[in-house]
Amino acid sequence: MSSSQGQGWDPDRYGQFETERSQPFRDLAALVEQEEALSVLDLGSGTGELTAWLHRKLSADETVGIDRSEAMINRAAVHAGDGVRFEHAEIEAFIDGQPNGVWPLVWSNAALQWLPDHGTLIPRILELVAPTGQIAIQMPVNVDNPSHLIARQLGTDPRFAASLDGYERKDTVQSPEWYAAMLHESGFTIQQISVQVYGHVLPETRSISDWVQGSLLTPYRERLSSETYSEFIEAYELRLIEQLGDHHPCFYPFKRLLIWGRRTI
Repeated sequence: MSSSQGQGWDPDRYGQFETERSQPFRDLAALVEQEEALSVLDLGSGTGELTAWLHRKLSADETVGIDRSEAMINRAAVHAGDGVRFEHAEIEAFIDGQPNGVWPLVWSNAALQWLPDHGTLIPRILELVAPTGQIAIQMPVNVDNPSHLIARQLGTDPRFAASLDGYERKDTVQSPEWYAAMLHESGFTIQQISVQVYGHVLPETRSISDWVQGSLLTPYRERLSSETYSEFIEAYELRLIEQLGDHHPCFYPFKRLLIWGRRTI
């Protein structure tokens, strides 16, 4: 195994654009209706800072953050306490072990887009929500942006395809209408679902590479050697500039899907 492979999520790289990444989290939180004695399940809690912020904002009694990345969970430990705790677990395995209808709020920010088969996953998550409880989910939906398309194209490049061994970043996120219907069928008849475009002004076009290295390109970094990954990033940045131009600064529009609903049936 190379020094690059198997490293998983890099909290420092992910946090490079902390302010920009946190705004959708706060916008989703604004949709949640505050209530007494709230227990919160956060699926994909990352470094934990925003999980702790949500706990305080909602005056929750208990908040449990789940994340598959050991590096993220280790970073989150400093935010544990006062009703907040974190567990290292795969989301699918964790929710399979949970009883139905026990969580007043199930929350997930920028995590479920990594998981397959939303037709099975989302109904199972909705089952966890208590009667009259709430669901709140945010997912990126920027797959048609050059920042994402270029990564997919390079994955088939002969320089990288063999090392990637057939890996392809597949989009599992469905349309807003699909989630609206899924929530309605599961008894969430009060809902608010929208696509929000977040416009980020980055220092230069190459800064988009810094952005996606903290998220989208992580699976590529896990599968490529350090040397090959460096070649991948060089090729990625060249294509970015070819397609978008070498701008200083660079405007990077990023679409996100915000989902909120309350169970009424």
